[in-house]
Amino acid sequence: MLTLTTRPLTREAFAPFGDLIETAGAEHFPINNGSTERYHDLAQVQLLGEGARPLISIFRGQPFTTPLTIRMLERHPLGSQAFVPLSNRPYLVVVAEAGPEPDTSTLRAFFVRGNQGVNYHAGVWHHPLLALEQESDFLVVDRGGPGHNCDEYTLPETVTVTTP
Repeated sequence: MLTLTTRPLTREAFAPFGDLIETAGAEHFPINNGSTERYHDLAQVQLLGEGARPLISIFRGQPFTTPLTIRMLERHPLGSQAFVPLSNRPYLVVVAEAGPEPDTSTLRAFFVRGNQGVNYHAGVWHHPLLALEQESDFLVVDRGGPGHNCDEYTLPETVTVTTP
């Protein structure tokens, strides 16, 4: 059995897996005659394959508690997948680097504040949505169109995720 302890999500720590979506430290400038501040180019949306198109959805996640046991990961080989919390509640992210199968030596668990979003790059292994505390809504931007875009993998060993 493998145990992962969550760490705070930072732009640098998450870089091998995707983009951190948050205003802190992001390029920004005023628009609309100064009535709006634009935080610019926060994530790289990836849409691969013929007929790809962006999807915008809302996912409503049921809450989990830690320690949490996970047994599977998924990936989207044809596009990125972004999660932006709408409920301002923390959540967990469990990821492994892209590859034909998840390499458990690259598994990382992050505690994500309710004002941070993540964008998994195409092919990055991740656990499905892990809301905490209570039911939470997320704006999700991912790939639509033809082609198989979700692979699931059962882990060879149980992984327990804890929070400090």
